[in-house]
Amino acid sequence: MPVDDRVRACIERIGDLVVRSAPLGTRTTYRVGGPAALLAEVVDEQSLERVASAVHDSGIEVLMLGNGSNLLVADRGFSGLAIHLGGTFGDLVIDDESGAITAGAAVACPVLARRSVAGGVGGLEWAVGIPGTVGGAVTMNAGGHGAEMEANLVSARVVDLARATDAWRARRDLDCSYRHTNVHSGEIVVEARLQGLPGANSTESTEMLEEIVSWRRTHQPGGRNCGSVFTNPAGDSAGRIIDAAGLKGLRYASAVVSTKHANFIQVDSGGNAGDVRALIEIVRATVARSFGIELVTELRMVGFDR
Repeated sequence: MPVDDRVRACIERIGDLVVRSAPLGTRTTYRVGGPAALLAEVVDEQSLERVASAVHDSGIEVLMLGNGSNLLVADRGFSGLAIHLGGTFGDLVIDDESGAITAGAAVACPVLARRSVAGGVGGLEWAVGIPGTVGGAVTMNAGGHGAEMEANLVSARVVDLARATDAWRARRDLDCSYRHTNVHSGEIVVEARLQGLPGANSTESTEMLEEIVSWRRTHQPGGRNCGSVFTNPAGDSAGRIIDAAGLKGLRYASAVVSTKHANFIQVDSGGNAGDVRALIEIVRATVARSFGIELVTELRMVGFDR
């Protein structure tokens, strides 16, 4: 079925749940990029079921939106259905006695970290430095400050939109590795069961939170960026490699390699996604030519020609 026909079929099924030509750039931390053909706000089990059924029947391509902190949308936009979770998928339940946590996919990782500490549960302090949501963090096995989601993850509820299935997957079944799981683009993580450390020292955990926040402010730039653009090669740092290639401060039109951290690319207000993409390819090519290292993007790019 052609793309336009899939869009029409999706509208026929769930027209009251979707917005047409919905801006996406403002929903990302880069704040650039074009619109989605359709955007659905999924706020409860009923709307999730309806959207999943429409995707299954129409075959439309989907894009999961969390905080947009790891996403670059092409200036021409995305021709499918963008899905954003909210409502009951933002619920967070913390058991201070066992350290067990049930988190909806829409819960922001910093909220997860702070509320866990406030509830007397430790082990998730690292998440305060992750700008995304629980759903995104599970999907890409996000991490930082010496920890990854895999260490706390017990299981995740995954909805396969193409096959219309809904099941809990144990951590061992998710094939977790560095910035990777086997959750594919046609699936949505909607909920996660996590395990923290009960009886944590509130003062120590709070100090750890603030140390992480302070470190990020000192060592990483603010402004319009997506965090780390490239994954770290084994035993090395992408930022160090890019810096060694002399690329700090390199500018391409409205995009620039940060002078504070070379694995961050920032974009000017009024800039565009094409400039960011072009600079990513320049950095990748220069590093390959200089050191024989093929950098792999951690950033997800949507709507670009392959």
